[in-house]
Amino acid sequence: MPRLPLIPTIVVTLAVAAMIALGIWQLQRREEKNAALITYAQNMEKPAMAFPRLPVGDQYLFRKASAMCLEVIGWQQQGGRNRKGETGWRQIAQCRTGAEGPVLLIDVGVAKDPKFKPEWGGGPITGTITHAPDSRTLIGSLFDRRPKSLMLIADLAAPGLEVTAKPDLSSVPNNHLAYAVQWFLFALVAVVIYLLALKWREKKATPAPPKA
Repeated sequence: MPRLPLIPTIVVTLAVAAMIALGIWQLQRREEKNAALITYAQNMEKPAMAFPRLPVGDQYLFRKASAMCLEVIGWQQQGGRNRKGETGWRQIAQCRTGAEGPVLLIDVGVAKDPKFKPEWGGGPITGTITHAPDSRTLIGSLFDRRPKSLMLIADLAAPGLEVTAKPDLSSVPNNHLAYAVQWFLFALVAVVIYLLALKWREKKATPAPPKA
């Protein structure tokens, strides 16, 4: 049996082990996501609650909630859709609630004009809990484990706006099985390529038979 090159074999072995570990991790994430989807579906059937004072985490996603916006202290805009499926600019109010901590974010509707200036000044609001806009990139979120902030999508739009589309369970990504399969395939391909490289190396090192 030919002797395996030490350094390349160690490198390939570590790479394959890492790919398999990532595949197993994606399978674990799939189980976690399936459990989370069950929780979200149950939240949709629960009665309305007061919007959480610490608006972070995922346990309240898709649940109906109520809140009091004492004063609008700022606005954010983000692309989105209304309940008719039309695209536009979501108007997100930054509200003072009278309590210490982060401001309350309320999506009060969608405008077709990006220059639209909402005139809503606050008041009682009911809606559905969803994630607030997050500036973290997909790669950054893998290393930043801080929970995402929450906001409320209002059931009724502010004057001049269309009601924002409700959060939909189908929008929650759950492709961890596909990612797991990809990592396992990458590991298999790496092993096959390395074996072929070893075979080619052995063939190259074997001296040619003498000519008759």
